[in-house]
Amino acid sequence: MKLQLERDLPVLLFVLVCVSVVAALPQVESAWLGIKEVYGEQDFGLRILRELMLVVMVAYAVFEPRLRNGVSSGAVLAFLSVVATYVLCEVAYALYLDLPLVVPMAGLRVFEYLPLALIGFAVSQLGAGEYILNRFTHYLRYYIALQAVLAIAQALWAPPLFGVSFLGGGRPFGTFVSPNLFGAAMATCALVFALVPGMRLWLAVSVFLALLSGSRTAFISSLLVLFFQVYALLRPRDRWALVMPAPILAIGALVLASSPLLSGRDDADPTQDGRLDLWQRIFSNYIHGPVDLLFGWGLGLSSNTINILYGAEHFQGQFDSDSLYLFLLNGYGLVGLLAYVGFLWVTARTSVHPDKGLVVTFILVAGLTFNMWEYFPQNVLLMYLWGMVLGTGFQASTFSPVASGMYRPKNFG
Repeated sequence: MKLQLERDLPVLLFVLVCVSVVAALPQVESAWLGIKEVYGEQDFGLRILRELMLVVMVAYAVFEPRLRNGVSSGAVLAFLSVVATYVLCEVAYALYLDLPLVVPMAGLRVFEYLPLALIGFAVSQLGAGEYILNRFTHYLRYYIALQAVLAIAQALWAPPLFGVSFLGGGRPFGTFVSPNLFGAAMATCALVFALVPGMRLWLAVSVFLALLSGSRTAFISSLLVLFFQVYALLRPRDRWALVMPAPILAIGALVLASSPLLSGRDDADPTQDGRLDLWQRIFSNYIHGPVDLLFGWGLGLSSNTINILYGAEHFQGQFDSDSLYLFLLNGYGLVGLLAYVGFLWVTARTSVHPDKGLVVTFILVAGLTFNMWEYFPQNVLLMYLWGMVLGTGFQASTFSPVASGMYRPKNFG
């Protein structure tokens, strides 16, 4: 069969996202029955499908000549070499601390879906980014429709295992392990739809589902998408009226997101649920000097995977980070954290994508209280979008479906 990037890649991305429908099926069934499983005792049998589908995506990139050439360019290989060198040093240090190999391997999960960023980067260089994203969102509508049906049913009739939704039933979890993961996925889908003209209906549905989840992070991320949508509609001379009160609006959004009325939880106040106290304790107990601060104190000790495999606080310095930035600070130190933020800044500076501000800001905000690179399929969508946005800052090849007449915009909404 002849490979055709413009036909194959949107389908492969959609199938990869749809694996989330079956990956947590046993836990979803238990939640519907009113059984709240212990997270560390969950069955991971079906979750191997995610890794298998990722292998398929990588294999496709290897055998598709244009993707292979784009990913193997000198600049990309040089960047990957620098990152790999530093990461290997962190792995070696974790082993020096007598940590089992599985611990630093868990710390590498932030790179698991990096191949999708490389694919998105190569696609943008080819000039096919807009076309493929349009086709992908066309398929993504069916995914959202399924999640909407399940979520509304759960919000009306599911047992309130995770709190009460504003529709009277339990907080919806769709096909996910928890409402927080469901909300994060729906907010990220809202971001995807916001990048494609004619998808406002599906953008609205995704935002509604994110709000229905009761997740604070999903709520704030969704409002961020809407903020950029309104900003784009205003005339340049009128945008100051939206930007000036933005800090006050952000504080109001945080207060509203923490309200039990919206979140459905009695412990919704972020100052009372122990997270801030945990972060303060981590800094005081495990950062003993400049070396710990600069290079971290144990790669993988803040990974959710380690908490599942060994239980909480099994190793000295182990904790549940609940934040991408604490995860990076723990495993890669201030050097790694600044490199991550710096690369986002480089993306915003070099990219010419019209929605680069929205994508970069969404990635920054989503990582504040949520280690998004550990959660599927949010990591799939954001990695691909990050690569796609960054790729628009480089010279594209002569191929362009839009310029060549292969693609004509359609209103899929």
